[in-house]
Amino acid sequence: MEVRFICAGMLSTVQDLGRRGLLCEGVPLGGAVDAFALRVANLLVGNPEGAPALEITLRGPEIEFSKAGWVAACGARFADVPAWRPFQVAAGERLKFGERSEGCRCYLAVSGGFDVPAVLGGSGTNLAAAIGGFQGRALADGDVLATGPALRVPTGHWGIDERMLPRYSRDPLVRVIAGAQAADFGDTLYSGSFTVTPRSDRMGMRLAGPRLERRAGYDLISAAVAPGTIQVPPDGNPILLMADAQTLGGYPRVAHVASVDMPLVAQLAPGDRVRFAASGVAEAHALIHAQNHQLALLRHGIAGKMAPA
Repeated sequence: MEVRFICAGMLSTVQDLGRRGLLCEGVPLGGAVDAFALRVANLLVGNPEGAPALEITLRGPEIEFSKAGWVAACGARFADVPAWRPFQVAAGERLKFGERSEGCRCYLAVSGGFDVPAVLGGSGTNLAAAIGGFQGRALADGDVLATGPALRVPTGHWGIDERMLPRYSRDPLVRVIAGAQAADFGDTLYSGSFTVTPRSDRMGMRLAGPRLERRAGYDLISAAVAPGTIQVPPDGNPILLMADAQTLGGYPRVAHVASVDMPLVAQLAPGDRVRFAASGVAEAHALIHAQNHQLALLRHGIAGKMAPA
């Protein structure tokens, strides 16, 4: 199948689950900002969970399918596109994403996954390095993406129990673990809500709210950072690092978002707000294990609703 972009939308890129194991070489993790939504979208159409899919940001595309196939859209919700369930498209059909009603990023998986080459062990687009995905860039009007062969496809009409989804919100409470320099800032991070500013992208989410003032003035040596790390630059407005974050940073690290709550952060759009709550490593581990257990149950349940392609 070929997928043609009549209109590419605001920022549509091919993403997977990232380039793991290369942070020590200076290669960002990358991949889907909301990995949970990408994994579920792929499961719904019979793909491996990390198969390359389309990450759609804020304004969706209009796309045309050359052949019949199955697709699923998870994450942000758009008018005229069913969410969190597989649906079939016909040969020559056009799928147009309407007005966004919830979230920031939607993941469109197509049976067979998008056929793009792997670079450094991953197929996701890294815009800063211009590698991966489709020619290392965002999709543009007129681009054509090929899909791989589908191994399994859904049978019948069904969806998932949405009670298993993260509690997406425009004002979520996000759990964080104290960072290396947390004691330098007191409890200001937990004292109010922060607004997502337009100066946010796949590398970092810039927040405006209570100003985080550092009590100590000693210099810091650059240290490892990762998606979820919250850094505090000199202006006191925190930066929450996202999927394409650098691997080293010299700003103080006040906290790190628990992995289970990263989907909540991924779906925040400019103007949305976020609050933070202190958590601990043990709780964070228990929460992500519980989410992975839910995904395992979903994986098992979906297996019985698939047939060979």
